[in-house]
Amino acid sequence: MPVALQLHDVLAAVEDVDVVVEDDIAVSEVAQALAVFVASILLAVLLRRLLVRALDRDANRHVGLVAGRFLGLVAVAVGVVYALDLLGVQIGPLLGALGVGGIAIAFAAQDMLQNLIAGVMLQIRRPLRLGDQVASGDFEGVVTDVNLRTTVLQTYDGLIVYLPNAEVLKNPIINYTRTPLSRTSLTVGLAYDTDLVRAREVLLAACAAADGVADTPGPEVWVEEFGDSSINLAVRYWHPADIASRWRVRSGVAISLKSALDGAGMTIPFPQRVLWSGEGD
Repeated sequence: MPVALQLHDVLAAVEDVDVVVEDDIAVSEVAQALAVFVASILLAVLLRRLLVRALDRDANRHVGLVAGRFLGLVAVAVGVVYALDLLGVQIGPLLGALGVGGIAIAFAAQDMLQNLIAGVMLQIRRPLRLGDQVASGDFEGVVTDVNLRTTVLQTYDGLIVYLPNAEVLKNPIINYTRTPLSRTSLTVGLAYDTDLVRAREVLLAACAAADGVADTPGPEVWVEEFGDSSINLAVRYWHPADIASRWRVRSGVAISLKSALDGAGMTIPFPQRVLWSGEGD
């Protein structure tokens, strides 16, 4: 009887050892999987930093940042797949299921893929940079970021607008920062009895004297049309292209033109209507 008890104790001890060994193997596999996952994240960060240093030497260029983000996602995805394989998860059936559903996923993610490709194209072609004042579609503002999906603008009203990269690439892009000068036209209406030759001289001198108006190309004044109540003259001038300069110079030109016309005795007429009630009246 004592011998039987001893044999039973020995067998129980062997079973406990087997359980401990199996538990140790399971813990080690989990540890390896976690190590692979963490290593993939570190690799993604390292790839992004290396690409930024290699490609984004210009402070306004962000090809490396966009490419680094994309390759970082790929690295993390590969790490997750390898970690699942270490844990014994069957990757083959999972990949097969993804293959079967790939068409549906592609249709669902086509907008995301379009924006991703458009973001890369924006960085390669570089029609806009961080800090540029641009207009795209119905929005104007300063570019604050170009990421994998959106171009971020801060409007002049202080709003943050996220524009899909595909829409930015598809629509015309007006970059006010790239061009040093821009032209603005201001219409001035004068009375029909005004000496137009003299009026052009007065307006040219007043426009040229306004602060911010470029000397080359110089301002121009042309008779535009005979309106209902006035003869309209177009005053065209060049100024720095940024939005703040556009409004500042426009205001200065308007003030200068009004002062010059008042000094020359030329009036800007109010709308007028002639009423005719019949022959002989």
